[in-house]
Amino acid sequence: MTLAAKVRTHKLSPNASLCASGYNQVGADSPAVEAMTDFSRTQAVTINAGASLREANATMISRGVRLLMVTGSDDQVEGLITARDLLGEKPMQIAQARNGKRDDLVVKDLMCPVGNIDTLYLGEVMNARVIDILNALKNQGRQHIMVEDVDPATGLPRVRGIFSATQIGRLLGVPVLGFELASTFAEIEAALAN
Repeated sequence: MTLAAKVRTHKLSPNASLCASGYNQVGADSPAVEAMTDFSRTQAVTINAGASLREANATMISRGVRLLMVTGSDDQVEGLITARDLLGEKPMQIAQARNGKRDDLVVKDLMCPVGNIDTLYLGEVMNARVIDILNALKNQGRQHIMVEDVDPATGLPRVRGIFSATQIGRLLGVPVLGFELASTFAEIEAALAN
């Protein structure tokens, strides 16, 4: 027979403050995995390749993300699409080349296909620091980079997580806005130097 722990309520202390969360949780030399969004703990935000661009944009806004994993009915990754893909010039260029309208396009028309997605292996990430990930993102000229490992149940590759320059900036306490990668990295590097 297990006894329940006895807990008592009390009045909040008059000098209590809120616990700050999310900022300055990592530094340049922190283990990289501390800045990774781990899909074994956080569900990836996905969309179907046939979804409209309007639906993709609405999903990004409602879920507070700038990247969607494009998956098929069996959750197999087919590609990814970013806010930059949706909101940049690419949709209009493709629509004009097809003599169509932007509203005629679907996610598949703009997504980065699985064969073009750069990834890091989880084993290497486990031995990396946050600065190493930032350097990889900067060298690739990317806002995001996927992390891949092997599903122990099936032995097949899987996307385990993702690194985002924006998320790393948030963890450092740097408000990163917009799509200008050069300024994003400059702001993050300045925060790391402090």
